[in-house]
Amino acid sequence: MISSNRYDNNIYNRCGKSGLLLPKVSLGLWHNFGSDDSYTNAEAMILHAFNKGITHFDLANNYGPPPGSAEITFGKIFKEHLTSYRDELIVSSKAGYNMWEGPYGEWGSRKHILSSCDQSLKRTGLDYFDIFYHHRPDPNTPIEESVLALDHLVKQGKALYVGISNYDADEMLYAASIMRDLKTPFVIHQGKYSLLERSPEKGLLKACDQAGVGYIAFSPLAQGLLTDKYLKEIPDDSRASKEVFLKSKDISAVRTKLFKLNDFSKERGFKLVNLALAWVLRDKRVTSVLIGASKISQIDDAIRSLDVPKLDIMELNLIDEILTDKYRV
Repeated sequence: MISSNRYDNNIYNRCGKSGLLLPKVSLGLWHNFGSDDSYTNAEAMILHAFNKGITHFDLANNYGPPPGSAEITFGKIFKEHLTSYRDELIVSSKAGYNMWEGPYGEWGSRKHILSSCDQSLKRTGLDYFDIFYHHRPDPNTPIEESVLALDHLVKQGKALYVGISNYDADEMLYAASIMRDLKTPFVIHQGKYSLLERSPEKGLLKACDQAGVGYIAFSPLAQGLLTDKYLKEIPDDSRASKEVFLKSKDISAVRTKLFKLNDFSKERGFKLVNLALAWVLRDKRVTSVLIGASKISQIDDAIRSLDVPKLDIMELNLIDEILTDKYRV
């Protein structure tokens, strides 16, 4: 059942200088939505997210596991529950990482990007994507070729807007200049940004602002590190327990900082997850945070971050002191 009050719980930001609005909290389907995961749980999370005003669902061709299966899962849920709400949804996907065998299965050639979009549309059952991204720059393919492929998808009606992901500031500005000349609706850059990953502050956020492009932050919770999940032991069902994307040594390296950040949050009446997301969203250049989830309660926690009072300069300075080991109780 879709709630009639679904737009009462979220806040929507303009994506750069475009007309597109995105929810401050968006849902990414990188993990927990593949065919190896519970379909019932995936279905419940997607519908719950939409009922909470999350209109943006982010995919990529290789999301699963196995690769491609997150798009298939989303397509099934969309067909069964959300077809009549298509015009209320922003669905994005991406091409660029390894997806099929042979020389055209990854990177940024025109062949890969156009073929990948066609495959992703078939897996989801959609007629078009609201945003289609080039997932990573290709060191052996001219940026012009990748950008022209994105422009072609718009002209074909397979994407309303386009974006890029994991480009550095100079690459982003160059791509933006080409798309500006082509009048391609390039509206967004997706990159990692969190309390523990602040490299975008070295120029990328400024470049996005200069180009009039929105920034959507993935891994704003550092794959769960910036929650209370790892403050004690490593849960058996967590990413760190699998020692793949997040390793136990990563947790040990920052655990002292996590304890201090958690205490800082509790003193102000909210959770570490709320602090982490509110901190990323403090920057007006950030359009949205892209959360992952394995259960409905995590989606609710993320949305509660929108209620965190604006962090003042003293609080921001204290956070910086904690992160640079200068903070003393």
